[in-house]
Amino acid sequence: MKRKNKKYLTLRWRSNLVILFFLSTISACDFFRFKSQEEVENDPILATVDNQNLHWSELLFIGSESKSVEDSANLANRYVQSWVRKQLLIKEAGKSMAFDEAEINRKLLDYKYALMVYEFEKKYVEENLDYKVSQKEIEDYYQVNKVNFSLKEIIVRLNFVKIEKGSAQNSQVERLLRSQSQKDSDSFKELAANSGTNYFLEDSTWIKLDDIIINTPLANHPNKVELVRSNKYVTTEDERFKYLIKIIEYKLQDQVPPLEFVREEITKILINKRRIELVDQLQKEVYNRALEKNEFKIYE
Repeated sequence: MKRKNKKYLTLRWRSNLVILFFLSTISACDFFRFKSQEEVENDPILATVDNQNLHWSELLFIGSESKSVEDSANLANRYVQSWVRKQLLIKEAGKSMAFDEAEINRKLLDYKYALMVYEFEKKYVEENLDYKVSQKEIEDYYQVNKVNFSLKEIIVRLNFVKIEKGSAQNSQVERLLRSQSQKDSDSFKELAANSGTNYFLEDSTWIKLDDIIINTPLANHPNKVELVRSNKYVTTEDERFKYLIKIIEYKLQDQVPPLEFVREEITKILINKRRIELVDQLQKEVYNRALEKNEFKIYE
């Protein structure tokens, strides 16, 4: 055990010295030039497991990802430790299991080529993808697919205010909330914003009911469906606060949500469809171009 600890401490001491050395000497141009034979031969070793060596040149990327020398040193230390652990697991796996080297190499090549294709397609999509989605596109998709947007929870349009029970504005806030006039509605929103401890006044916006009542006594209400069905105005309180809610409209679980509630989701769906179409378009273009130039043959 002592021998192992000594070896581990030596590894850490040596790693830290070399890491500090490379952090103090590395420059931006090192990332963009080929190493000379002399540099290759003098590339310091940070860690060794059997005949596998980790060279300091393999940590060059850390200089571009870190914000300070201290941050770089921490990242480098973690990388060295991660590399050692990985190599030890590889070594243990080799002792415990029989591997088909040819199969492993084939899988490595498959992964390499798949990664190359992925990066190529990603770059093409980034350069050609249009992220602007029109209102008509969203509406058309919604009309065709709205049954697929079945709600999984209650959503509401409402006014909500949380106000201290001892507030002098208490009764006025409740009166204005219950009024039917637009003038009083505007006055309520102004008063709630000025006197309320918490509030939600965007009554044209759909929101999950649970997001509104999460920190109120209503959070544990046994029948939230009945709560919104039977009450246009809901008042509850705890030891310190009073909670006032005016329910303007609601949708229950399994109902179709309004367009505004799923607008962002539909936008993401449409953009992702464009992404898939671009990749398909790229594959077809590459294939057809190669076909025209007789760059491949398919044997029967």
